[in-house]
Amino acid sequence: VPAFGSILYAKEVPETGGDTLFAGMTAAYDDLSDGLKKTLEGMHAVHSSRHIFGANKSRVSQVEELGERILNPELATQDATHPIVLTHPRTGRKGLYVNPQFTTHIAGWTAEESEPFLAMLYTHISMQEHVCRFRWSRGAVAIWDNLATWHQAINDYHGHRRVMWRVTLEAA
Repeated sequence: VPAFGSILYAKEVPETGGDTLFAGMTAAYDDLSDGLKKTLEGMHAVHSSRHIFGANKSRVSQVEELGERILNPELATQDATHPIVLTHPRTGRKGLYVNPQFTTHIAGWTAEESEPFLAMLYTHISMQEHVCRFRWSRGAVAIWDNLATWHQAINDYHGHRRVMWRVTLEAA
């Protein structure tokens, strides 16, 4: 069950950098051609945390970068299949539901077959008109809907600290 939303509180931020990018998945879907929307209807993608947090990783992962901050990589077994076009349970709006961190491939396709197709979607989602940049200040709070938003911290503050407190909201 995907987390419904998140709240992030800026405890400590660098003097410059450390912004977060947010991409709107419904806006990205709305901007697709009718033909691509029709193609995506009924397609599903496989999502996993194994390659990022798991003990049996096939590539260098964030576990090695984060060291002992992840104490239970053997529990990273949350594989799931979700529709590529997700209808939001509260708004009823359609949005794309794939991301480069956790989407491993399109269901029924190999990872190699999926890669260029997913890359095209990621490029589309990342277009400037779908993204906003949030500049953090100490005490700032961001709240977002995980079903309709991508978020990415910009790691451009080498040698400085960025401390955030995060709350993840369960789906009701």
